[in-house]
Amino acid sequence: MATVAFRRRKDQQGVAMVEFAVALPLLLLLLFAVAEFGRMLYHYNTLLQSNRDAVRYLAGKAWNGTLGQVAITPALQTETRNIAVYGVPVAQPGNEVVPGLSVTNVQVGAVGTTHVQVSISYVFQPVIGNSIPAFVGDAITLNIPLIATTVMRAL
Repeated sequence: MATVAFRRRKDQQGVAMVEFAVALPLLLLLLFAVAEFGRMLYHYNTLLQSNRDAVRYLAGKAWNGTLGQVAITPALQTETRNIAVYGVPVAQPGNEVVPGLSVTNVQVGAVGTTHVQVSISYVFQPVIGNSIPAFVGDAITLNIPLIATTVMRAL
């Protein structure tokens, strides 16, 4: 058996390096896009869980047995907003469940006489910036609005 020795052709030297240089930016862009999408889904899941916790708290406290309907006081609204933003009824600035979330992003209200609703509006901002410059026209914005709304019957 004879061994066959493969020789590299002189005109093929460096082709792999050029292919790598062309493919690397595309692969990195894909990697960062997948990572940002995962980060966005994580923030949305956190908002949904925070919203459920807040509406559950509100549903347990808002029912007025004397009137036979939902009664939301300003103090209960504040506590519910704090639960949605900080996870606890007392404000703890700097410990938001999602970065940049504030109590002004939370709406608390009654739906009819027996149900309560909590809605959180949040704008997700990617790490790379708020927009991509466009060759023609305005820049393409990367901010994605995330909205979590839950309605629950008062207990």
